[in-house]
Amino acid sequence: MNELAIAGGEPAVPEHDPDLFHWPIVTAEDEQAVLEVLRAGTMSGTDITKRFEREFAAWLGIAHALAYPNGTESLRAAYWACGVRAGDEVICPSMTYWASAAQAVTLGATVHFCDIDPDTLCIDPSDVEHRISDRTRAIMVVHYAGYPCNMEAIGAIAERHGISVIEDVSHAHGSRFRGRLCGTFGRAAGMSMMSGKSFPIGEGGMLVTSDRDVYERAVAYGHYERTGASSRFNVIDNQVTNPELARYRGLPLGAYKHRMNQTCSAMGRVQLRYYENRIAEIQRAMNRFWDSLSGVPGIRAHRPAADSGTTMGGWYYPQGLFRSDELEGLSLEGFCEAVRAEGVTPCYPGGNSPLHLHEFFHSADIFGMGKPTVLAFGQRDVRQGQGSLPVSEGIDRIAFSVPWFKRDDAAAIERYVEAFRKVCAQAGELVRRERRRT
Repeated sequence: MNELAIAGGEPAVPEHDPDLFHWPIVTAEDEQAVLEVLRAGTMSGTDITKRFEREFAAWLGIAHALAYPNGTESLRAAYWACGVRAGDEVICPSMTYWASAAQAVTLGATVHFCDIDPDTLCIDPSDVEHRISDRTRAIMVVHYAGYPCNMEAIGAIAERHGISVIEDVSHAHGSRFRGRLCGTFGRAAGMSMMSGKSFPIGEGGMLVTSDRDVYERAVAYGHYERTGASSRFNVIDNQVTNPELARYRGLPLGAYKHRMNQTCSAMGRVQLRYYENRIAEIQRAMNRFWDSLSGVPGIRAHRPAADSGTTMGGWYYPQGLFRSDELEGLSLEGFCEAVRAEGVTPCYPGGNSPLHLHEFFHSADIFGMGKPTVLAFGQRDVRQGQGSLPVSEGIDRIAFSVPWFKRDDAAAIERYVEAFRKVCAQAGELVRRERRRT
């Protein structure tokens, strides 16, 4: 075995290969679509966005899609459209990006955080039901790092209690749970489409739903142009038929402007045409990487079983699972440091920081009411401190980031595989190195 690079040996990956990782793929077709919008001066229009919405909904096989300037706003609208109001509670995994949960607080609700499953890194269904109260309105599920949540288990819990399921699909465009696309299980789903995501359109988001009432409420909340309001020049199309909502035509009930820039929707239409083929190559590359590491002690693939019908879509933010006890007690931090020395980036411990420990969800007084907003409207106190969600709090000991391959280049991927094999095989030397440091 070659000497570890961290100890002075030659790195397994001597040079970074940008072609393996370049993303997004922007072609002349994307450029032309964006230029047409710019030259027409219709960046703030909705005609192209509506075409994108129809095409996106058809791809998912769902009734309605509604575009947003970012994924964060699509999640806020999903919460509101599903009936989350001041004084309510929602359940959300603690290990996720802040937008999955913070948007509920801006509506005056509180978030009862739950733990994650240590193998899927998604919401743990066994930690959900005991958190439900008569004020619980929704369960937010996050298909973390592209791994689909157990929607069968979550759906059964929600049905028993008559509450909504909202999906955050920001990591999981094209992921499937038992053959069915993520985003089609809940009452609503929201997702980011920023340039770094597996479905990249520059900047944007999408809300999808099969519930017409949820769709109309989302339109009324932030898409005032679609409520049938008249202007000096024309009558804009009416997508709101609910009389309760129609009273407010012309102004958004949320006082937000949720219109997507049409340069992004134009790019989105082009990206959608090629997305399935592009993520198929990503899946081949990522599965090649993990197949080649099968049986290597200390690390496990963060992916569903091959015969499960559950797939990882575009593998956004791919992770590995760490087993220190198989590597003589090597720390994950030491493991990642050695892998990075071999020329592999990224490789860092952990995922998102647990939200239940952040002061925002403990003391932030958003509305200036003299008390934390999570308690401002008579909610019970569901704040949790250190030690309450052990898997989420221990994420920097059990999970690590791995390269996100966009090209299935066997020879190039093998160099990265060799870096991980090399470090795992010499874990004992790394443990001794750690002991010398201390």
